[in-house]
Amino acid sequence: MSVHPIEEIIHPRTIAVAGASDSGRGGGFVSPLLELGFKGAIYPVNPKYDTVSGFKAYARIRDIPGPVDYVISSIPATHILELIDDCVEKKVKGVHLFTARFSETGRKDAAELEREVLRRARAGNVRLIGPNCMGLYYPEERIAFNEGMPRETGTVGLASQSGQVVGEIVGFAGQRGVRFSKAFSYGNALDFNECDYLEYFTQDPKTDVILMYIEGARDGQRFAKALKEAAAVKPVVILKGGRGSAGTRATASHTASLAGSLKIWESTVRQAGAIYVTDIEELVDVAVSLNFAPPITGRNAAVAGGSGGSSVQAADQCEEAGLRVIPLPQDIRDELKAQGSPIWDWIGNPADFSIAMGDETIGTVLMRMMAQHPAFDLLIMFVHGPWRRTGREFDLDKHMESYNLSGVTRKPVIAVYADRPRSLDEKEAAWYQNISNQIEERLLAAGLPVYPNVGRAARAASRIVGYYERRPQ
Repeated sequence: MSVHPIEEIIHPRTIAVAGASDSGRGGGFVSPLLELGFKGAIYPVNPKYDTVSGFKAYARIRDIPGPVDYVISSIPATHILELIDDCVEKKVKGVHLFTARFSETGRKDAAELEREVLRRARAGNVRLIGPNCMGLYYPEERIAFNEGMPRETGTVGLASQSGQVVGEIVGFAGQRGVRFSKAFSYGNALDFNECDYLEYFTQDPKTDVILMYIEGARDGQRFAKALKEAAAVKPVVILKGGRGSAGTRATASHTASLAGSLKIWESTVRQAGAIYVTDIEELVDVAVSLNFAPPITGRNAAVAGGSGGSSVQAADQCEEAGLRVIPLPQDIRDELKAQGSPIWDWIGNPADFSIAMGDETIGTVLMRMMAQHPAFDLLIMFVHGPWRRTGREFDLDKHMESYNLSGVTRKPVIAVYADRPRSLDEKEAAWYQNISNQIEERLLAAGLPVYPNVGRAARAASRIVGYYERRPQ
């Protein structure tokens, strides 16, 4: 297989930042590279300064003495043709155009300028990301466009027309343990478009899950074909921006995209076998389970650890999401009876552990039985906090061991943890929050997808089941 053109430009040994300064957005492209630890040379380019961020600054790209592989442009659009000409002269491989005010403005002269940028870049063998975008986040190469982006690499790939959306997805998913192989913000998609990024991630061996935020497609037929081919080998999650009339208008002014009919989009995504989601929260929820859990291929859900009304609501939420909460199998009851459990004929699915009569071991035993039983395709387990216990009475190691299913099952296990303190004084609340944070950290360290409620966990699981139901065998 030939090397994809995107792959050829994202391993730069040298990066020049045109429009760099010690403050403002231009300077902001230098500082993330420093924070993440980019190992190559960094060249600020700005005729107004002698130095930027401690580096010697150059008036123009062509003034840099050595080779330049990759350029980040944050200069005004009025100077962009000069920049492209300099990049051609320096044999630059790729240019990220943060520079905006092109076709998204709706102005004829701006659209003509955009076309001329592409013409000169193609004539000089320079590839473009953007314009009007935040560019590349590639933790393995220590490239980022915002400070605070995780240094750790992962197996989730992201392509988004919006740079803000990339920041939100990476941030929200990162808080829940998800790490990325690469993420692209591609804006107006003048050169590389959504099809190129989709095709790239499909063949990228370091990407197992593909996420996309799309406001519109340049080539609908090519996109449908690329999406079908991608979804046949990897889960692909699509969030469509500009779904309503107001969103469609906003899309045109944001990235100059043709939004298209929402029904056509939904149909295209589902027929291709990809996963369609409706907002960033749902996209992240689906990504969390795709990242951590084994493939969720069936709808029979075991739900364990709730109490009273929460168990009833959990059953409703699972069924409303499209999962099946089947009755507790008789052989589990028989085994509980043989063990002398007093609740063998009382407990069900969802398993309400509040009826365990003070014996916490019953819950652990039953949860492990449910995790192992072939009738269930996945387990959703409630994880509780320390309730009203004080620090002297609470053993975190013992508490977490009751949720340890390592070596017990290969089934997907989803954790629901949202315990919060009530009526606690300041000292107790601080202790509780510390313990709560540690519980979440241990769940993530155990490789479990974690959700704040059953409804979100069930909806994400159901979306994933749908993907595997449609995926060619």
